[in-house]
Amino acid sequence: MSSKDAARWREIGSGRVVFTNGVFDILHVGHVDLLVAARALGDRLIVGLNSDESVHRLKGPARPVRSEHDRAYVVAALEAVDAVTIFDQDTPLELILALRPDVLVKGGDYTPDTIVGRAEVESWGGRVHVVPLTAGQSTTRIIEALRARS
Repeated sequence: MSSKDAARWREIGSGRVVFTNGVFDILHVGHVDLLVAARALGDRLIVGLNSDESVHRLKGPARPVRSEHDRAYVVAALEAVDAVTIFDQDTPLELILALRPDVLVKGGDYTPDTIVGRAEVESWGGRVHVVPLTAGQSTTRIIEALRARS
């Protein structure tokens, strides 16, 4: 789903649209907690997924572990998620501007000041919500634990 498709998706539905984004490389409890909390803040949840190329740029050549198509398939299968779109940029700002969500959600590793799109969402009357991290859950920790076992 492109930015244009995301904007059309918003137009054809009704209710409060919630947006969150991330890599979602190895889906874990913390990801599910974030997505369930985000969905509870509105009527429809759309997830922006970093493309493989943007993950390489942001996380290094060893990431992502799973392809964008696999990651999108798994995230889209979750009951809390209504739609998934993949974006190639390093930030989801272009997608946020096209989608114009009512609520922008990020995990507790962010503060409102560091959330891309916060000012824009608030400018059209939307709000930003930070979901506390689930203790002990991180993709990096999972990858490190798997490497330590081999």
